[in-house]
Amino acid sequence: MKKIILSILAVAAFGTANAQDGDVTAKGFAKGDMFAEGSFSIRSGDVEDSWSFTPKVGYMINDKIALGGFLAFSGSEDNANNKVGRFGLGAFARYYFLSLGADKAFQAYGELGLGYTSIKTEPDGVESSTNSAMNANIDLGINYFFTSHWAATFELANILSYNNTNPENGDNSSDLNIEVNLFNNIFAQPQFGLLYKW
Repeated sequence: MKKIILSILAVAAFGTANAQDGDVTAKGFAKGDMFAEGSFSIRSGDVEDSWSFTPKVGYMINDKIALGGFLAFSGSEDNANNKVGRFGLGAFARYYFLSLGADKAFQAYGELGLGYTSIKTEPDGVESSTNSAMNANIDLGINYFFTSHWAATFELANILSYNNTNPENGDNSSDLNIEVNLFNNIFAQPQFGLLYKW
């Protein structure tokens, strides 16, 4: 009987030690991990109200690089009842270049995204029109794991973005934005989200 009890205690102790060792690295990413991430925002102001929702799914091809896809939904309405709705989809590549903490709770990354957006405008009293846009961006962000599966996401800066818009009526337009000055105050306009890893 004593041998059985000692065996059970030994197995329990071994399992606990292994779980604790696993928890140290479980908060980071490993090859083969998948994650779902999403951010949601609502803004209400005197001039315009707006909302946005961006779900993402990614797959870690190694400990540092993730590939995935995303959807983007957003809308806005101003005081003159002019409405704009956007739907987008695309792909991204993410590189995790910095892990902080013994449990790798902080994971900093750079992300390159390419996407297509359909833009529907409804001016007050005017027939709606639909435009399309191709866009590309380079972002910086951080994941903070508060458990082994759940993390808060902070998108700190949109360093570079490119948009090419093709309206139904009118000329094409393109713009390139480089926001290096955000490094003066990288936390000025962060976007927040939630990530689940499995």
